[in-house]
Amino acid sequence: MLGIYFSGTGNTKYCVERFLGYYDGSKPISIENPDVTEAMRKAETIVLGYPIYYSNIPKIMRDFIYHNRANFNNKNVFIICTMGLFSGDGAGCSARLLKRYGANIVGGLHLKMPDCKGDVKLLKKSLEENKQLVKSADNKIKDAVDSIKRGRATKDGLNILCHAAGLFGQRLWFYKKTLNYTNKLKIDKRMCIGCSRCVSLCPMSNLSIFNQKASADSKCTMCYRCISNCPQKAITLLGKEVIEQCLMENYLAK
Repeated sequence: MLGIYFSGTGNTKYCVERFLGYYDGSKPISIENPDVTEAMRKAETIVLGYPIYYSNIPKIMRDFIYHNRANFNNKNVFIICTMGLFSGDGAGCSARLLKRYGANIVGGLHLKMPDCKGDVKLLKKSLEENKQLVKSADNKIKDAVDSIKRGRATKDGLNILCHAAGLFGQRLWFYKKTLNYTNKLKIDKRMCIGCSRCVSLCPMSNLSIFNQKASADSKCTMCYRCISNCPQKAITLLGKEVIEQCLMENYLAK
């Protein structure tokens, strides 16, 4: 079993790691890893993990599925989706694409995790509440693995009712937000110190340093990685200021 994922602030990476840890102890690989294509060719079963934005797949993951469509043919795929509140058919969004490319969808798992949108007050919770979310997700992951081993994989987000919930709950109204990459990333030049941390972390190579200040292009996939890691909190996307830098390691019990 091969686990592959896209993760902005660490939520999805953590969940796929835990899933494989309970299943067979193997380690997942990011879609950003140059070895991922070769690993997919060798695998029979793939656990595919990604976050949900507005009840839809991140553009970077949609592109990854398309570019690797031949490698999904005849593969068994189990889909893991992470979300701050609701997705409806988060797993179904990729399942429909993957079936078109010849994949066999064996199951889906939806996991509520700490919200990653650090410049938006909505869905923000206390540290203890977020730790409890992670604990609950971990329990659900363990139960899902136990179900798979008994031959009864969970089917979160894969039926017609889930499809309707995702479509009418959010995607119909916010579809354009995730249809393409966005040019809405904002950098406060007064706060930016030109450290280039955002440049090194961006999965889209969307950021660069010009005149000792960070600049953004028009290919942001809304992962919030730069926003959550900027030491000056100088970067925003949906809001006007950073309320919380939402990194997975903040929510792990110590």
